[in-house]
Amino acid sequence: MSSSIERTPERREGKRIALNGLADALVMMVDDESLVIDLTQAFLAKAGYRRFVSTDDAAGAIDLLLRERPDVLLLDINMPQVSGFDVLKRMQGDPVLKHLPVIVLTAADDAATKLKALDLGASDFLRKPVDPSELALRLRNTLAAKAHREDIRKAFTRYVSPRLTDSIISDVAAPFGSRAQRTEVIAMFADLRGFTRITESLDVEHVVSMLNEYFSVLTEATYRHDGTIFNMAGDCLLVGFNVPFAQPDATARAWRTAVEMLSRVGEVAAGWHTRHGITTGVGIGIGRGHAVVGNIGSPHYMSYTMIGDTVNSAARLMQTAQVGEALVSGEFYQAAGGLVPAGRVEPRGQVVLRGKSEPMQVYSIRP
Repeated sequence: MSSSIERTPERREGKRIALNGLADALVMMVDDESLVIDLTQAFLAKAGYRRFVSTDDAAGAIDLLLRERPDVLLLDINMPQVSGFDVLKRMQGDPVLKHLPVIVLTAADDAATKLKALDLGASDFLRKPVDPSELALRLRNTLAAKAHREDIRKAFTRYVSPRLTDSIISDVAAPFGSRAQRTEVIAMFADLRGFTRITESLDVEHVVSMLNEYFSVLTEATYRHDGTIFNMAGDCLLVGFNVPFAQPDATARAWRTAVEMLSRVGEVAAGWHTRHGITTGVGIGIGRGHAVVGNIGSPHYMSYTMIGDTVNSAARLMQTAQVGEALVSGEFYQAAGGLVPAGRVEPRGQVVLRGKSEPMQVYSIRP
């Protein structure tokens, strides 16, 4: 096996920090002809691609990919023992490598080989002997597309968990681009009790630090159970379940998220009490029912959100909830079934929420 790579200070613990420009990307090549590897590396170095790793042993390609985490892979198809097709199949089975762009370089000139490579996840296809100028152009375009994809992924992870983000990006009919729809949702509001009083009694830097710690806990709990963050304002967070993708176990996900939020914010609030002498905690409201979900706003500013009576009810329940308490609608509690231990539930009876004319069954749940 032949292997070469330029090491830089940015490589720590097998991970690379963000790169400055496409030419600084790490290119990996797998080809059983060492001469082809050497010629390709020399050409890429002249083209400005200074970071290169390679192997002529396809059997070790996956291990090398996982260790080096390149930005793009140049892959031969016809190799002894382990073919390029085998490498592509194994990459598709790995949650990290399945998103790595692959440019296939092969002497095969039949359409079947190209179609099979593309079907197995290859991003592009070039026939040998490869025109160096064309390779440079394809490489530049592939890396630019990867960078754009990463920008989109970062934008989506502001709202949904990384797992849902990958599903959305892989789906050409991504729900964020679809028309508004009426669908069944679980709406959850979380609010820091006494926030206004806190802002008036503490220094600004302490308030900001506390909010960052608070929202980090809420976000981590939401993402752990694949909830979608619709809005974060002041000290209030709106989370949805069963959107933008259907979740048959949405009720269980929402319940686990609420329990984790109540427990972890309670621990954080205990630390605030010790450090700052304040008493606070989170109050949660949960509603279950139909809502309108879609992009709402003006031509200049759009927001992907959900609106309707279910969302309003969850907001009213949150406003009524005490520190360390989740108030949930009867619809949510009935759907939760045996998820909630009996000792944690207190029926509140029929409650008339602000802005509603009819009473609704409400339950109080504590961790």
